[in-house]
Amino acid sequence: MEPREPQEPREPGPGEETAAAQVWEEAKIFYDNLAPKKKPKSPKPQNAVTIAVSSRALFRMDEEQRIYTEQGVEEYVRYQLEHENEPFSPGPAFPFVKALEAVNRRLRELYPDSEDVFDIVLMTNNHAQVGVRLINSINHYDLFIERFCMTGGNSPICYLKAYHTNLYLSADAEKVREAIDEGIAAATIFSPSRDVVVSQSQLRVAFDGDAVLFSDESERIVKAHGLDRFFEHEKAHENKPLAQGPLKGFLEALGRLQKKFYSKGLRLECPIRTYLVTARSAASSGARALKTLRSWGLETDEALFLAGAPKGPLLEKIRPHIFFDDQMFHVAGAQEMGTVAAHVPYGVAQTPRRTAPAKQAPSAQ
Repeated sequence: MEPREPQEPREPGPGEETAAAQVWEEAKIFYDNLAPKKKPKSPKPQNAVTIAVSSRALFRMDEEQRIYTEQGVEEYVRYQLEHENEPFSPGPAFPFVKALEAVNRRLRELYPDSEDVFDIVLMTNNHAQVGVRLINSINHYDLFIERFCMTGGNSPICYLKAYHTNLYLSADAEKVREAIDEGIAAATIFSPSRDVVVSQSQLRVAFDGDAVLFSDESERIVKAHGLDRFFEHEKAHENKPLAQGPLKGFLEALGRLQKKFYSKGLRLECPIRTYLVTARSAASSGARALKTLRSWGLETDEALFLAGAPKGPLLEKIRPHIFFDDQMFHVAGAQEMGTVAAHVPYGVAQTPRRTAPAKQAPSAQ
């Protein structure tokens, strides 16, 4: 066979150059999507707003907890290892964490070099062997959680201050009480009775007032002397700020991040919105609450004074990612209406602790 003469390269015909460029661009997009996504750098804990979340708050672990309680730690670890490639289902804190990450994305767009963002720490007394399933679950849902604290059966509470924790959420009420006793903002989180769609682009946080943002000073007067004396007391002390409650610092941290959006002219488009939802009456006791916030240099975007009416229906309209209250009655009412509610065990409304509590199996957080 005769060898072919080499052919002169020809110029692309009409439209061929454009088609080739399009194919190249599509191929580039395809391979870029295959490449691992570059994640942002973790902030230094002292510069960030640190949210510590237990594994049972972030994920549903009902079956695992049952095994732990009934069959012990060895069987629990064995079960977790056998199922480590199966991601956990989302738990009550999951939508809240996703909303925190949505705020972080906006903050990093506006302030690329700032570390003043939310930093999420997984805080659990699980054995380190269980960590693989937790990591797999976090990666499955594309969560940005780089800091883990797995204490192998010991209480994680002693580590909260080392992580500069601004808020601790757990499904374990006893651990939450320990954190509150250490002066750390904390709450026991509960799943709602039914699922409700919440905002994907705006973090919404609702707070009760007394014994949550404020001290329990006023609740003590109600309990000791009744509502009439309470109204008199609030009127007489309207211009005297209430002492701070356990979650005042968390509201302060949220306000600091909100101001970063305000300074860019984005007050109306701010991806953080806060609510005061209180059983107080506006006319008789509302002024002191608002003046207290003002004296702290703080505010909430909305203030709802319900004068003793149920909070659940209003929360159903707000659809917060989390609602904090010191009374289980209001927590249960919020749950019934589809709100993720968190109990703050602080103040006179709490059930007194027994001096010799019944022995319980510890939870695998």
